[in-house]
Amino acid sequence: MSKKCELTGKRPLKGHKVSHANNKTKRRFLPCIKKVSFKSKLLNKKLKITVSNAAMRSIDKKGSFDQFMKTVKSENLSIRLKKIKKSIIQKSA
Repeated sequence: MSKKCELTGKRPLKGHKVSHANNKTKRRFLPCIKKVSFKSKLLNKKLKITVSNAAMRSIDKKGSFDQFMKTVKSENLSIRLKKIKKSIIQKSA
């Protein structure tokens, strides 16, 4: 499973684990990512997407998956979701 959010583009960060003695060892900060299925009312189908918790909260704030897809920037979306966004915008117009 990819460690990247398909909606927000969040991916792992690199950094150091710093001990009390100030010893630094390399580590990765992984985003909290889940596989979630969303229902698109305009397209009448379910979509299974890898999403971060921050993206889940954003979708809840907008009200629905379709509303979120209309307002999100395309540069953050995966290639598959860019096509879905285009079809959602065409259906709503």
